[in-house]
Amino acid sequence: MTSYDTSPEFGAIYDAVPVYAQRTADIAFYAGEAAQLGADAPVLELGCGTGRVSLPIARAGHPVTGVDASASMLDRFREKLGAEAADVRARVTLHEGDIREFDITTSKSRGFELAIAPFRVFQHMTTIDDQLRCLATVRRHLVPGGRFAFDVFNPHFAKMTADRTGETEDTPELTLPDGRTLRRTVRVARIHWVRQLSDVELIYYLGSGGSVERVVHKFEMRWFTASELEHLLVRAGFRVDARYGDVEKGRLEDDSPEIVIVAARSD
Repeated sequence: MTSYDTSPEFGAIYDAVPVYAQRTADIAFYAGEAAQLGADAPVLELGCGTGRVSLPIARAGHPVTGVDASASMLDRFREKLGAEAADVRARVTLHEGDIREFDITTSKSRGFELAIAPFRVFQHMTTIDDQLRCLATVRRHLVPGGRFAFDVFNPHFAKMTADRTGETEDTPELTLPDGRTLRRTVRVARIHWVRQLSDVELIYYLGSGGSVERVVHKFEMRWFTASELEHLLVRAGFRVDARYGDVEKGRLEDDSPEIVIVAARSD
């Protein structure tokens, strides 16, 4: 069980959080990367979750294979997929598995032209071994010259040194379709400076009939510098073709919110 399976209905809870539903700029970025390769270029998504990015890419005509370790997130994806047109459903293949080590071939057995890891997925690779195993697996699944695009947050150390151990509300109370209420807070319980890790807690308050259930999603997040990522990628057999400071392809600056990388398998 992963941290995303804290609750069997976590996929539906995740989709109810506005910050995720309203995050659309990265969909345009990753769909644009796929479009550059042709309408039928196969795409591999690491950490596909409930399909926020995969579904729009599949609607655009691309065969999409999604990998995720969370059963509840994939269940939610399948539920959403059931409401799609038959041609979209036919383009999507889902696999429950560890993004550090999986083995998937496309229907043509020739590999993927594009792999993507949107919205901080790579930051769940908390050790160098995790990172290199993941990159080796991605490389193995790409055709020669195939591309890998992903994003992580750009660390702002002044903010990270502030005390964030108290809960801060990031989702005011809202009403779910089944009548329950949902509110979410976030806190960073601890920073591990040497290991470059943050202990993050997302705390969901689910209200029903006067009672409130507290669901805590705990996980570690690794932060990276741009130079560190480039070293990792070169070590893993990639070349870095582009790096940006956001998914709108802005220049990477000290105060950029993100580090967005587009790399290619080097052969």
